[in-house]
Amino acid sequence: MTDTPKSHGRLAIRPSLKPRELMAEPQVHGAWTARIVTLFPEAFPGILGLSLIGKALAQGLWNLQTIPLRDHGVGRHRNVDDTPAGGGAGMVIRADVMDAALREAGPGLPVIYMSPRGKPLTQARARALAQGPGVTLICGRFEGIDQRVLDAHDVEEISIGDYVLTGGEIAAQVLIDATVRLIPRVLGNQDSLAEESFSIGNRGLLEAPQFTKPAQWDGREIPQVLLSGNHAAISAWRASEAERLTKERRPDLWRAHAETQVDPAKDRQRSGASDQSRNHREQR
Repeated sequence: MTDTPKSHGRLAIRPSLKPRELMAEPQVHGAWTARIVTLFPEAFPGILGLSLIGKALAQGLWNLQTIPLRDHGVGRHRNVDDTPAGGGAGMVIRADVMDAALREAGPGLPVIYMSPRGKPLTQARARALAQGPGVTLICGRFEGIDQRVLDAHDVEEISIGDYVLTGGEIAAQVLIDATVRLIPRVLGNQDSLAEESFSIGNRGLLEAPQFTKPAQWDGREIPQVLLSGNHAAISAWRASEAERLTKERRPDLWRAHAETQVDPAKDRQRSGASDQSRNHREQR
């Protein structure tokens, strides 16, 4: 008689979700949705399947769908590209192939092409996208995409920086991560968004330095004000540090911030002039 193997207390064995299974049907109706047109659908969810973003995906707080571009290729070899008109190096993704993929993606979502020639991705753009139904993202390859299909589908171009990648998959994951984290319930503590860099609560400035235990490390100490328990002083210190770092590292952000500030003296002068004008009209 053979002994029955013991389970060591485990009641059941269930395999965990594989990355691709996070995108399996059914999709959650009404949840924010990212549709990805890509030559490499196996690149997704990638980093998006991990941590809080991956947990939110598994919980159905947002949907992820891939549209394989190769499925719409032409000919026996499913070609998606051809030589550039006018000559030149490299290859260009065909308009008819990309059009077919975008038609499969369907209407109803803004279409964005991740491109180094696009407008820079900003926190404000991520907030706007998070408040909508989702986005269709085009991941480019080779020398780019036939301009005609971009014009036909009113495609917005967005860049994640002044450099060139081999493809748009990494850039697409950056945009999705920046956007999905702003969806309610995705982050465990929504208050953490209030004082981070570029946030409205932080006046669009860079975030102040952060510290944690131990109080002393390698001869370096946490600023005493952060250990004081004086919340007003802590808030003032963080505001001051945010201003200092922004001035030093992002003068462009600091100039934009300064332009939005109202000088109290000038504001009072304008208010006084407005009162005088109103009184003059009333006397007439």
